Amino acid sequence: MEKRKIAVLMGGRSAEREISLKTGDQVIRALKKRGHEVVGVDVAENLVERLREEAPDVCFIALHGRFGEDGTIQGLLELLGVPYTGSGVLASALGMDKIVSKKVFVSDGIPTPGFACTTRAIYMADARNEVDRILNEVGLPAVVKPAREGSTIGMTIIKEAGELLPALGLAFSHDKDVLVESFVGGIEVTVGILGNEPEALPTLEVVTKTGLYDYETKYTPGLSEHIIPARIPDEHRVLAQDLAIKAHRALGCRGFSRVDLIFDDRGNPFVLEVNTIPGMTELSLFPDAARSAGIEFDALVERIVELALEG
Repeated sequence: MEKRKIAVLMGGRSAEREISLKTGDQVIRALKKRGHEVVGVDVAENLVERLREEAPDVCFIALHGRFGEDGTIQGLLELLGVPYTGSGVLASALGMDKIVSKKVFVSDGIPTPGFACTTRAIYMADARNEVDRILNEVGLPAVVKPAREGSTIGMTIIKEAGELLPALGLAFSHDKDVLVESFVGGIEVTVGILGNEPEALPTLEVVTKTGLYDYETKYTPGLSEHIIPARIPDEHRVLAQDLAIKAHRALGCRGFSRVDLIFDDRGNPFVLEVNTIPGMTELSLFPDAARSAGIEFDALVERIVELALEG
């Protein structure tokens, strides 16, 4: 690849700022090893001025959560005419919004757990009836999530009706829109997607010591294990990869993504969500899956940049 000047956008203002900084640091080191001129840019500080000053050939977006993974930074870079890694404005916004992305999955025939959604305004107007409606539509157990947060921030798994009210309160502290999803127990599988003509990386199974792949488990060494390929029948691996590509395409993703699925006890697959900017830390899933396919981290990071410059 021709040597480029690359700005790595990192940090930001979301709840995942610290993880973004870790991702950005590793990406910077990888790109420097490949011989590129690299500058780290914290998007919380004078972003437009910094980009005009640095005049990069391309931006590597190492942001997670709001104001980075949701289409906002992508829109700014479009206005500035700077190429960037990953999905565009619409796909990024769709992927970040769990409610809208699930509606897209349903419309495209992609299996996903049953769900209900609510807003802070509706909930505040009549909390009791809203709780009853959600329980009738979704049942128990259920998963309560803010519509636009990552890394399981603000998420609660509830098993009893009395747990829904405080779970909604927690979720609403992070977002005005909340998703309540039927809980599906089974084998958690993630599939990385790479390429502008998307190809699926090997399936990866996540096993945790806590029983929940939450923020602490994701980012604490020793609390989770990645098994590649996932311990599911071969036909299920193929199905998971096919569904991952279908979900990636349904949202209009570009370059790369990571699709999270679960297979229930009967072997039925359900797509949970699409991550348009997968984590790239030493504990992250996407680099592990790529490594198992023979793509080392430095080469993976450079490949993502190449994909951005393909247009």
